Amino acid sequence: MKRALVVIDYQNDFVSGTLGSEAARSIEGALCARVKEAISDGYDVFFTRDTHDSGYPDTNEGSHIPVTHCIRGTYGWEIHGSLRDLSETCTVIDKPTFGSEKLAHVLSDGGYREVELCGVATNICVIVNAALIRTALPEADILVDPRLVASYDDSLGRAALEVMKGFCIDVLERSRAGSGS
Repeated sequence: MKRALVVIDYQNDFVSGTLGSEAARSIEGALCARVKEAISDGYDVFFTRDTHDSGYPDTNEGSHIPVTHCIRGTYGWEIHGSLRDLSETCTVIDKPTFGSEKLAHVLSDGGYREVELCGVATNICVIVNAALIRTALPEADILVDPRLVASYDDSLGRAALEVMKGFCIDVLERSRAGSGS
């Protein structure tokens, strides 16, 4: 069975930069351990990278989230911390918006039967990619471990996990206090 681990947008701007949060910083060690474990277990590991250009403020997203972030080639755009070196041995997919149609197509064309999602932000990019992957792979097992996702807003993160359950994403019941959102 082909299995994939997808690390969503664990980039400097979402961890320690312009849109960073303590919740995002707190999952780095667990994410790093999970990526290493997945590689060892034969998973294909993918990273997505939110990617904008200098015209971001003039986009629809930029009008709703008026914080310049993840500009291609900047420090904020790079994969964060200990995951950066790991990402260099994996497939990295740049995406100009919340979800990646390219990622969904790659997973669908690759015949993956299990896809695990982790990263940030639970209530934006994680949930949108979960929905796209669910649509592209209707019979696959799609998993999210609450210990491996984070949001800048705990209540929105928890709500996103509940919504994902509603469209048949397996939210693993291994929660940790004060996180998972």
